[in-house]
Amino acid sequence: MAEPTGPLKGLKIFDLTRVLAGPTCVQMLADLGADVIKIEKPGAGDDTRGFAPPFMPGTKESAYFVGTNRNKRSVTLDIAKPEGQAIALELIAQSDVLAENFKVGALAKYGLGYAQLKDRFPGLIYCSITGFGQTGPYAPRPGYDSLVQAMGGIMSLTGDPDGAPQKVGVPIADVFAGLYGCIGILAALQHKRDTGRGQHIDIGMLDTHCAWLVNQAMNYLATGENPPRLGNQHPNIVPYQVFPTSDGYVMLSIGNDPTFARFCNEFGLEALLSDPRYATNAARVQNRQRVTKTLTPVMKQHPTHWWVERLEALKIGCGPINTLKEVFADPQVQARAIVVEMPHPVAPEGVKVIANPVRLSETPPDYRLPPPLLGQHTEDVLRERLGYSDARLAELREKSII
Repeated sequence: MAEPTGPLKGLKIFDLTRVLAGPTCVQMLADLGADVIKIEKPGAGDDTRGFAPPFMPGTKESAYFVGTNRNKRSVTLDIAKPEGQAIALELIAQSDVLAENFKVGALAKYGLGYAQLKDRFPGLIYCSITGFGQTGPYAPRPGYDSLVQAMGGIMSLTGDPDGAPQKVGVPIADVFAGLYGCIGILAALQHKRDTGRGQHIDIGMLDTHCAWLVNQAMNYLATGENPPRLGNQHPNIVPYQVFPTSDGYVMLSIGNDPTFARFCNEFGLEALLSDPRYATNAARVQNRQRVTKTLTPVMKQHPTHWWVERLEALKIGCGPINTLKEVFADPQVQARAIVVEMPHPVAPEGVKVIANPVRLSETPPDYRLPPPLLGQHTEDVLRERLGYSDARLAELREKSII
């Protein structure tokens, strides 16, 4: 195995996560140098191995799985069997962090719940990611991204004013839960460094969802009124929205009054600056429909590329509505090396993955291990970590423990 180079080099993680929230959390730590053993059920593995098509070119590996499981070693282990549980405990004894996203209480029946491990392994950091957290009336419920988006309020804020509520087009509730879990683990590692003690990290997707509602949650708390769905408009800044152009659409982002004045002076709208309905952002928010109606025919006079070039020259926020093909062809995205090519055990030309966006000048993320095949590292890990012989491994396979 290639040696990690990141700041978390030497950190050992016992990974019982699957699907998206947990794997996102653990992949971030793995990219930064952690040694991750991903535990998967023999014969099945992480659910996302079956979330296909699409498959990565030249493989039977789902694109979904490949996106969140690099820098991990896959070990198949049946923790429902006592012998599998015993092996899990041997591996946990050598681990700094256990990450899991089983339903509340599910791991306790295997002897792997936090309450069962905390005294035996007092230095263990145990991170649980669930739909609703470990407490409260909803704690036993399963958590799903779309369910949390619905219950957490974002769908009441997203979509056209006269249309149906809309969820975000990617599983953002899962992703944020994973990132908050990562932050919790890093904080717990600092505490452990100072005290030698581990702790339990309780991440609920609904909790983290409420946290990332940010300004819209505060708008509600300030007024007691649910912010309306505004489509592509901003709740607190106008104009800050999508406008049609002569050949498509453009995002116009005018963040303050001086920028609005610069826009008006450049494009023959000076009269608006002396009109109290347009003079300040607060007034423009109150007269949102009027502002949109006034600017729409102006924006439709020219094509998107014309607006992007002119407004960029004026230091006014503006951008095209890119497809993913256009995103990954964009010179800025290419300059930042957002796509990384990694070798893969069954893909002759390797696989493309999205780079870790955390840029560290001294200890950058590395890409040492491609997303693993199911059980690819089982024998290597059990030999390396636990000293198992070939005969012992053959016996475990015969019993379907691994």
